[in-house]
Amino acid sequence: MLSQEESGRVFEMLKSQEKPVEEIVSDLISTFPRHRHFVLCTTLSLLLQDKKALNSTERLVAFAILHHSYCSQKPSANPFISLIINSACDVEVEKFERAFLLQLLSSSSSNSNKEFLKQSAADYIKGFDPSSHAFPQREQLQQQHCDKVHPEPFNSAYINASTKNAFPDPDLPHGCDPNSPEFDFQPGAKTKLGAGSRDETVTGLLTHLSLKGLDPRWIRPLPPRFPVLDRELEWLIPDNNHELLWDHGMCADTSRGAAVRDLIAKALKGPLLPAQYEQVVVELANDPKLVYHCGLTPRKLPELVENNPLIAVDVLTKLINSPEISEYYTVLVNMDMSLHSMEVVNRLTTAVELPKEFVRMYITNCISSCQNIKDKYMQNRLVRLVCVFLQSLIRNRIIDVKDLFIEVQAFCIEFSRIREAATLFRLLKTLGLE
Repeated sequence: MLSQEESGRVFEMLKSQEKPVEEIVSDLISTFPRHRHFVLCTTLSLLLQDKKALNSTERLVAFAILHHSYCSQKPSANPFISLIINSACDVEVEKFERAFLLQLLSSSSSNSNKEFLKQSAADYIKGFDPSSHAFPQREQLQQQHCDKVHPEPFNSAYINASTKNAFPDPDLPHGCDPNSPEFDFQPGAKTKLGAGSRDETVTGLLTHLSLKGLDPRWIRPLPPRFPVLDRELEWLIPDNNHELLWDHGMCADTSRGAAVRDLIAKALKGPLLPAQYEQVVVELANDPKLVYHCGLTPRKLPELVENNPLIAVDVLTKLINSPEISEYYTVLVNMDMSLHSMEVVNRLTTAVELPKEFVRMYITNCISSCQNIKDKYMQNRLVRLVCVFLQSLIRNRIIDVKDLFIEVQAFCIEFSRIREAATLFRLLKTLGLE
């Protein structure tokens, strides 16, 4: 809060009723360093919330200081904009004060609206004409000057329950003006009811206390303790009698794994020699777990299928129980159709039980690839391969042709000029599915 010296300086400037408001605001803002502006405005906001702390002219000057301290920013960035808008819409406040606040708000967007600040606060009140001012609704002002619109002012039950530090003198007669000169202290005279220095009282409150008042204390009962369970007691005296476990894989020969990794790396780049192929097959047969450490990933599978389809079949067979096998299936379905990819799928169908959805998606992809290819020679070649592939799957009862009958029949009719397609069509007819 403000020091005693700063509080006295603030009140001295607030009581300058004959000086223009603009001059008072500039002098007070320049007196306080920028990092103390928020403290100054917070002090004035506390005084303004208690309508009895400041008189009419002092309130106008205090509101002008709250507005001018943040005039270089947009109105919504002013931390005291809500106080200004709520006071401008308060029907219990004097109309000249509400009109003054509305002119302050409108002066943010135009420099031509600041002529009223060149008057003193007393002259503004004397020359005020209520008929020349209209008072808009709170929502309208919030839409113009705030980021959010609140239909009603925030009302905190916690703040309402607090006891204020400043309240009216109960001995002062009702309806009597507390600012009347007759209550001023006269030397040698008997002190009247309600007499005293209001400014000194408010200055003391700002220096030592706060106008927020005495808030009710939060009740914070201690949380109940959980009951202690029997099994928790073992942590008080932990059992440290642990048995040592021997690592049987320690110092094991890992050269075989390194050899397989090197051969798989070569297999991704080109066909292996027969001796190298035999070595991979033998190593994987002797230790099936080597397949998890051979360096193959789903992303590298298409390269292995195109260069060494037999090794791809052997590896995928060993990976059939791997959590990543579905990723390998996905890559195999989406890769470009070729003789090697069909060979891998055909051999897998006879070696392991493949998911029906995978086989169906692969057949659909093959048919789509044949229909989309532009080169007639390559199209005829792929159609022959697909037809032979489908005949093998049907004769070996790998697929239930009922699931794909319409699609396969349309494929055969589209390419009926090719002998293999006509043969596949006759096979479908012999199955009695038409």
